[in-house]
Amino acid sequence: MNTFGNVLTLTTFGESHGVAVGGVIDGFPSGIDIDLNFIQNEVNRRRPGDILGATTRREDDQVQILSGVFEGKSLGTPIAFIIENKDHRSADYELFRDVFRPGHADYTYQVKYGIRDYRGGGRASARETVCRVVAGAFAKLVLKDLNIEIHAEVEDEEQLMQRIREAIADIDTCGGVVKCVIKGCPVGLGEPVYGKLHAALGEAMLSINAVKGFEYGEGFAAADMRGSEHNAARSGGILGGISNGEDINFRVAFKPIPSLGREMKCRHDVCAAPRAVPIVEAMAAIVILDYYLLNNREI
Repeated sequence: MNTFGNVLTLTTFGESHGVAVGGVIDGFPSGIDIDLNFIQNEVNRRRPGDILGATTRREDDQVQILSGVFEGKSLGTPIAFIIENKDHRSADYELFRDVFRPGHADYTYQVKYGIRDYRGGGRASARETVCRVVAGAFAKLVLKDLNIEIHAEVEDEEQLMQRIREAIADIDTCGGVVKCVIKGCPVGLGEPVYGKLHAALGEAMLSINAVKGFEYGEGFAAADMRGSEHNAARSGGILGGISNGEDINFRVAFKPIPSLGREMKCRHDVCAAPRAVPIVEAMAAIVILDYYLLNNREI
């Protein structure tokens, strides 16, 4: 299950400390103007940069397009890309060759496959998410022509920054919430039973590393409302699993990073939420374009 999507699909490959990570985007429309600078800038948003508490691992994350683009336009054929891993220090993880780290996928991968890449978590590492940002950037280029905008940000930024500072001081980590809004989504995206749009968005968000919760509209707060209250509230942009033309609003909860500096001398983020903002946007873009293509096989 390394492939996501229906008409528009993304298949990713690579491990955290392998030669490279990359992906293949299939089902992408032909004739779309491909702005490589925009794609690279989207990837750069995910890099640590000056983000408080971000990992000290510094990858340049230069996207190399291998196929599917010619003379600045998409061909309609599979778009393949790679991003080299350059700043990996595999020796840092020798300690974990025969040890299962709490809160990580070490144990489950070992039992499932009988073998695991212990270097930085291997395939289970969030390093894989850079591939999603690339695919999401491609999707955004199409959505822009459709006047569909996606914007995510951390919730209560000031409060979160303070919690991150406190976690750094305690050599600990903390969780956070990313909220996202999709504007301009047309009516009718989503299937009535098993392909509900909010379910697809939920699957996309819950597939991101460290995500523990997803809610749209009033979410869990709806459980404490009366029908008269909830009917007057915003639906979150989706009714019966189908977009209704209003803004689509959802929230994504990230758990604290399980790698604690006091116990594991490896490079990691103190909080996943700030760097996850472009990842959330990317997965939302992939879902919306995929479901648009389900309704409109040709653009």
